[in-house]
Amino acid sequence: MGVNNTHFLMETRFNLHYDELPLPPAFLWLLVWGFVQGEDSCCDVCVLSVFLMTCKPPLYLGPEYIKYFSDKTIDEELERDKRVTWIVEFFANWSNECQSFAPIYADLSLKYNCTGLNFGKVDVGRYPDVSTRYTVSTSPLTKQLPTLILFQGGKEVMRRPQIDKKGRAVSWTFSEENVIREFSLNELYQKAKKLSKQRDEGPKEPPEQQDPLGASMELPNGESKKDK
Repeated sequence: MGVNNTHFLMETRFNLHYDELPLPPAFLWLLVWGFVQGEDSCCDVCVLSVFLMTCKPPLYLGPEYIKYFSDKTIDEELERDKRVTWIVEFFANWSNECQSFAPIYADLSLKYNCTGLNFGKVDVGRYPDVSTRYTVSTSPLTKQLPTLILFQGGKEVMRRPQIDKKGRAVSWTFSEENVIREFSLNELYQKAKKLSKQRDEGPKEPPEQQDPLGASMELPNGESKKDK
């Protein structure tokens, strides 16, 4: 790589804010520049593109009560205790919509997470096989990121956005109010708290059986009716 190319790539990395652009146009501009500059520059652009896609900083650095899954742990965790209700976000680092939703989802986890209601996330950009198993498109033009799925008893109950018969995502706004309403979070939370309380208390012991009235009453001679 020449000195001029290196200088240009450094300026591109640190001065141009590609997070503010949709992903496809950003890549198109990079590729156009690469083809104009020649074969070597095109290779540099490919390397830079991979870097921008995979080495972005975490979406959210604030407080949260969320468990992050990998491709090997998500199925195991959902099946571990079927009494636990899970809400799982399927996201990708390069998605601007996922970045916008991250603080909202974190705030919901702080408000509603409890023993029987858990919040999780899985990066389908990093684990594409998870996106295939759970039918979440990761195309650069997809409208399925983020996707929220509610699991009960280890099985999917509902998801947002919904997918129509043609396989397209139905438009849905990822606001805190919409998530609370559509996923009935208040009701789920109250139900989960009751189940958690019952589990902590354990099974109730049956009351001790008492003798029938007067069965063990002592008689004047010291004997009891039971002895009789």
